[in-house]
Amino acid sequence: MIRTLSAVAVASALLVACGQPETSTTEVSDTTNGPAVSAPSAPGNEAVDTTPTTGDAATTAGANSYTEAQAKGAIESAGYTEVSELTQGEDGVWTGRAMKDGKAASVTVDFKGSVKAL
Repeated sequence: MIRTLSAVAVASALLVACGQPETSTTEVSDTTNGPAVSAPSAPGNEAVDTTPTTGDAATTAGANSYTEAQAKGAIESAGYTEVSELTQGEDGVWTGRAMKDGKAASVTVDFKGSVKAL
């Protein structure tokens, strides 16, 4: 009997301590300004500059990590068509033939993506 009374007393104490849910009509103002965590719309500091450097004076020799398809894509992005005969020299510069504005030209692509007509 004492155990039952003790259990009822503990349950009553818990109910009183927790209280009834508030049914108040007062509203609490939201003091947050936007989401707690937000992602930037663009990276603040890009690790690699991927913009082609077509304004450089000449192609630069150096270790080239471009594949033939990437070199062809860089040439086509510079406005050339009918890219052919691509070869990579010992200096790492890709050389080939292409058409631009109806004229054939020899073109080069260096490790920076700089495309030049020779």
